[in-house]
Amino acid sequence: MRAEKVDKIATTVVLALAGLTGLAVVSFLVYLLVVGLPNVSWHFLFSPAESFKSGGGIRDQLFNSLYLVVLTMLVSVPLALCAAIYLSEYAPQNRLTALLRLAIEVLSSLPSVVIGLFGYLVFVLQFGLDFSLLAGALALTILNLPLLTRSCEDALRQVPALQRQAGLGLGMSKWRVTTKIVLPAALSGIITGAILSAGRIFGEAAALIYTAGQSAPAISYTDWNPFSPTSFLNPLRPAETLAVHIWKVNSEGLVPDARAVSNGSAAVLIITILAFNLLARLVGSLIKRRLAK
Repeated sequence: MRAEKVDKIATTVVLALAGLTGLAVVSFLVYLLVVGLPNVSWHFLFSPAESFKSGGGIRDQLFNSLYLVVLTMLVSVPLALCAAIYLSEYAPQNRLTALLRLAIEVLSSLPSVVIGLFGYLVFVLQFGLDFSLLAGALALTILNLPLLTRSCEDALRQVPALQRQAGLGLGMSKWRVTTKIVLPAALSGIITGAILSAGRIFGEAAALIYTAGQSAPAISYTDWNPFSPTSFLNPLRPAETLAVHIWKVNSEGLVPDARAVSNGSAAVLIITILAFNLLARLVGSLIKRRLAK
């Protein structure tokens, strides 16, 4: 068989498999949206959940998910950025650096339920945080660090070495070259990676069952005191997120419209994650255009 025929057959097989994979993903998303969107309304989005009667919404669960993403990013972004700067700009190529990279790879492959159990033993029990948003944010930080560190490091490595050499040739210190030249040039990739990682942790459930909890106590959106037990800004209160709410409604929901609540919540979750991905692309392209001017 000639090489041209082998190439055509291989290309056809690869395209067919890629098409089937894409079709399966699109079909799954379309099914969730078609089934879930009819149950989504303003009342559904801005009403509290019900425990025993129909007509409840996802107001608190949706806010808890967004607030948890903010808390997680506040912790994980500085840590991941510092680790990426060290690995990209300062770390020598030796066994210690190779071991550190291996540890990051191993951490990225851990199941989220394992990280949730670790967070339960350490943050909830050992540190005494109980089931809370803060405990969930710390557990999600462990889950988010490998991906975010890798994306930040890749963004830093894409900056041409000539820019670093030009700064050093002008007498700038290594730290000033990193902060004044490398970081601004890599800002687009860093922000894009951060937004994509935020979308990933927004849909996390397993790690939060053991850390943030499965209850949604009554909170006041007019209480701006973060130390108040009923304040929506209190990071030490238990908080059921949207993904955990979907799991809970499907597994032990007592409301008559459990299926409708689950389908509507899943549609909102999918749309929010898609919005994170579109926002990442939009912000990345805008920053590139501004830097190119």
